[in-house]
Amino acid sequence: MKKLILMLIFACVLLSCNSKNKEETGQISSPETDNENTEDALDKVSVYEGLLPCADCEGIETVLKIYQGDGTMETHKFELITIYKKKQPEKKRVQKGNYNLERGLGNDPDGTIYVLNYDKPEADQIFYGYSATNPDKIFLLNNKREKITSKLNYFLMLNE
Repeated sequence: MKKLILMLIFACVLLSCNSKNKEETGQISSPETDNENTEDALDKVSVYEGLLPCADCEGIETVLKIYQGDGTMETHKFELITIYKKKQPEKKRVQKGNYNLERGLGNDPDGTIYVLNYDKPEADQIFYGYSATNPDKIFLLNNKREKITSKLNYFLMLNE
């Protein structure tokens, strides 16, 4: 019984210390400000656009939207829109899903790779990456997470 009372007293002391710390540091937030901060974080989106090569059409107009979310993997979302130009009929495809980040692109340890559909089978995954020195230019990568070596342009540019 004494142990139970001591544990209750200890828990009360801990709780009162935590609430005082929040008040003193100004960390108390209302539900309104929490919602605003969450909405702002979820609204952050990077939009990359470009014309990728196509074997049997004029090019693949591509728009990749990367939603930053709140920093957790559960909120990392993407939307990939592709339109096959001058193809009859013009084919438009919209893919939505989750992405994960990986560090390192080729010889650049600070580069970043977006693994689109990381939570699906490997055949459904798409890889885009950028170097730390030029994050505005994102490259379509092969299934080995390497830049595609070609005279053709396999990259998208950040649209600000």
